[in-house]
Amino acid sequence: MNQSVIKALNLLNLFDEKNYELSLKDIANRANLPKPTAYRLLSALEAMNYVYKIKENEHDSRYRLGLKLLELGQLVSDQLEVRRIAYPYMEKLAYDIQEAVHLVVLNHQEATYIEKVESNKAIRLYTRIGKSSPLYIGSGPKLLLAHIQKQKQEEILNLAGNTINREKMEKELRRIRTEGYSYSIGEQDENTTGISYPIYDYRNNVIAALTVSGLSTYFEGDSLQQIKAKTEDTAARISRKLGFRGFVQGVVDSS
Repeated sequence: MNQSVIKALNLLNLFDEKNYELSLKDIANRANLPKPTAYRLLSALEAMNYVYKIKENEHDSRYRLGLKLLELGQLVSDQLEVRRIAYPYMEKLAYDIQEAVHLVVLNHQEATYIEKVESNKAIRLYTRIGKSSPLYIGSGPKLLLAHIQKQKQEEILNLAGNTINREKMEKELRRIRTEGYSYSIGEQDENTTGISYPIYDYRNNVIAALTVSGLSTYFEGDSLQQIKAKTEDTAARISRKLGFRGFVQGVVDSS
């Protein structure tokens, strides 16, 4: 474990509602570090906008928490909100279609499953909350990949290298954006199918994928069409609850 990283992050814990501003001397003393070491760690945090420095004179610098922490806190808040709002809708969807329902969000260069409602079927898929997956495997991850900024998308595809067919993947991502949903067959688990629709926030950004998955034999014919229609409608309703006001095909009302 990188001790420098741990020491730097521990410096952030020195700030609280009673100590929103601390001098270099205060920080070094509270962290039991030499001043040069504390200064080096603070400089690294400052470069990443986790703290910012107020220099009162050449001998005295004071520090406050930076706006990067506010940005990260908002991301956490958004994820907690979508999870809280989505859960009762996910429960109803799982009951209606008798398949497992997941909530998937972007987590740096991966997709992470942050909520799940199991199906009542005897045969169940093994998935867990907290599981992460590459963004090019599975319907939920691919849906998220299709809606991120082009530059970041290119970086992720470049990192995937020869593990994917680049031309085929880019074509699929275009299809996802055009048709509004994603699907996968046997990509994460053999003989399984996944269908995903986007969840939007009040800024009209895709912040999560609502994913249903189960044995491929249940995702055929009329059953498949029903699953798609109900999943699309549920994703639209969750988006409305999050403040999205754009057009979402499939939503009947704003309840």
